[in-house]
Amino acid sequence: MDLPAAGHEPVLLQQVLDLLNPQAGQTFIDCTLGRAGHASAVAQRLGKRGLLVGLDVDPNNLHFARQRLADAPCEVRLFHANFAELGDVLEQVGVREVDSMLADLGLSTNQLFEDRYGLSFSQDMPLDMRIDPRITRTAADLVNSLPEKELANVLYELAQERYSRRIAGKIAEARRVSPITSTQRLAGLIRSAIPKRGGAPERIDPATRTFLALRMAVNRELENLAALLEQAPKHLHSKGRLSVISFQSMEDRLVKRAFRAAEQAGTLRPVTKKPLGPEDEELGRNPRSRSAKLRVAEKV
Repeated sequence: MDLPAAGHEPVLLQQVLDLLNPQAGQTFIDCTLGRAGHASAVAQRLGKRGLLVGLDVDPNNLHFARQRLADAPCEVRLFHANFAELGDVLEQVGVREVDSMLADLGLSTNQLFEDRYGLSFSQDMPLDMRIDPRITRTAADLVNSLPEKELANVLYELAQERYSRRIAGKIAEARRVSPITSTQRLAGLIRSAIPKRGGAPERIDPATRTFLALRMAVNRELENLAALLEQAPKHLHSKGRLSVISFQSMEDRLVKRAFRAAEQAGTLRPVTKKPLGPEDEELGRNPRSRSAKLRVAEKV
């Protein structure tokens, strides 16, 4: 597919700008900088006295974002860091509290189609899935070393894969012959493990959930998100806002529960009673935005 000029199109951009409403002189944290799609728009509103702090685990996207933000009107500080390391980053910046934060939990489009990441089964790639090169364990390591039952649990717990046991069994059988090291071989094994149905074809490829679960396990996505949600309210000014864009049910459930717990504790109040999704115009322009859900909460 043809990628946007920046390699990615930011989702729910207008909703983020409207609900966070960044102002001149404020401090904004982009916890998932990516290709600086959201950050570029925010920077224009922060002005000369504003500060934009960006974190990303992918040094390739971080390099791209640094170039894209070179002419930003505000001060820009960028860090190769996971948002679970938010407290350490803010200590380096010398800031304790900020006006608003954004965490967009989706992948950048370019990451899905570049071989170095090993995330896609649309073409053959090494089975890697690490977004942060500091991580030592790849998806191939998991697929070839996890006990069959544990592998099945990963697929079910992280992606609700109903055929997790069948898939884990097929993988265990195949890896006894030779290690599974490519995305297309893994995808083929997954498809062969799932019973064929009559009628209309499935809307998503049968390998999708397994690939999602493995990516989440490799990158410890839920653990890192939980750490961010625990830390973030402590680093917001009064009336400061935290926004999270999720793309699948496990993430959204974690955000929903964290916001509800913070509301009960009297630290946050929900700004969005229900998650916001893309409008028709954005869906037409960017179909990959269809599963995006935005939740926003404000510090009390």
